[in-house]
Order: sequence, then structure tokens, then C-alpha cells
Amino acid sequence: MGRKVHPIGFRLGYIKDWQSKWFAEKNYTAQLHEDIAIRAMIMKDLEGAAVARIEIERSANKVEVTIHTAKPGVVIGKRGANVDVLKGKLEKLSGKKIKLNISEIHQPELDAQLVAESIGEQITKRVSFKRAMKQASQRAMRLGAQGIMIKCGGRLGGAEMARNVAERAGRVPRHTLRADIDYAVFHAHTTYGRIGVKVWIYKGEIFPEKAGAIEGREGVQQIRQPIPMTTPDADRGPRGGRPGGARQGAPREGATNRPMGGPRRP
Repeated sequence: MGRKVHPIGFRLGYIKDWQSKWFAEKNYTAQLHEDIAIRAMIMKDLEGAAVARIEIERSANKVEVTIHTAKPGVVIGKRGANVDVLKGKLEKLSGKKIKLNISEIHQPELDAQLVAESIGEQITKRVSFKRAMKQASQRAMRLGAQGIMIKCGGRLGGAEMARNVAERAGRVPRHTLRADIDYAVFHAHTTYGRIGVKVWIYKGEIFPEKAGAIEGREGVQQIRQPIPMTTPDADRGPRGGRPGGARQGAPREGATNRPMGGPRRP
């Protein structure tokens, strides 16, 4: 199950939260398409700003947009010029008042979306895909990740036949719901076709104190504990009635002490 479903969608409502936070009774479809258009416009205007994710929260006549980026200076611009321009475009698109928040990502090496984009951009620039995957894996493990898995698929290196290559380090327990796993997909467009990049990053375990606790709220603790090792014979007592540990079973009913290969009894 954990290998088939989306790792983030699998944990929604338990340790992961939604990126769109609003409720609608009638105009759900219109607001959903509006969210898609807002995200598309932001990603197009901030293509080189290392934007990892965009959160949208709606109230009566206001839309609050939070942009998570590793380069907040590029997003804000000189004296906030870029933010004002982007805010005007979004208000014109939605017809509502927009509030923009910029959140900085301090460790982009541990963000799956940014890692996947970095590998895809290197592949586009004809850097060796093996080298790009290896370096990304080493950087993530050095900065505290407990596990990482990277998969690239397509005509790697310009080969005539497409193939899949994986790079693993540490462990990534995809079926454990309390495991904090970040996941992202990126497509690199090259002269010899499109190459897909998938990244899983395991950051540790989150133990909610009560069921239904969401990441970032009260009652959620991120604890990294080693798994205790137990031996199967730890609770066994001494064997009794077996001198030297030899088994002494009773003879079978009807068995005779006849030599091997001798004649059978009629």
C-alpha cells in the first residue's frame, strides 16, 4: 500500500496538512480552478526563485497566499517591488483582495521539490545523472535526513532505450503513517525526450499525542528514537531434564530395534 499511493496524500489529516484551506458549498469548482490558476501564475513568474510549495487560505472576500521559497530575496525584489507586481496580477486574476506571505526555506537540501528540480536542471544541462543523484543524496544525509530515495526514468544519457535508475541512502519507511516523508516529482525536458525525477526524503517520525493532530499544530512532537533490538531467547528459562542440551524423546509406539535394511516383520 505504501509503495503505491502518494506519500503526502496517504498522511493527510494525520501528520500532513492540506495546501488549500477553505470550504465551499456551491462554487467549489470555480474556487478550485482559481487556485490552480493562482499557482500556475506564481510558478511562471517566479520560475527561478526556488519555490517549493504554495499554500492558499480563503476567507469571505480575501485570499491569503503563502509562498515557501529558498530565495526570498528574489521573490520580494528591491524594496518589495516584485511582491507588489505579483500581488496586482493575482488580484486582477481572482477579483479579490490578496495577502501575500513569503516563508523562507532554510535547508533546501531537505526539501523534496527543490532537490528534484535541482537534479532535473542538471540533467537538462547535460550533467551526469548519476553524479547529480549521488551528490543530492550525500547532501541530504549530511544535513540530518534519515533516508532518501531518488529515481530517474527516461532516455538517460541519450540512450535509445529508456530505463529507470535509483539512488538510495538510509531508510524510507513508506508504509509507516507516522514517518515524516517529503515527496516530489519533476520533469526535465531534454533534446532527447522527457526525463522524470522522483524524490522521497525521510526526516524522522512524528508522534501525535492525540489522533487527528496536524503537522504544525499543538500536540505534535517530532521524536527520533532508535528501535530497541530484542533477542528471541531473552525470556526463556533454562532447559530442564536435558543433560548437555540433548533431546530425549520416548520411543514411538510399535517401533522395534531392527537393523537398517533388515527384513520387515510380517
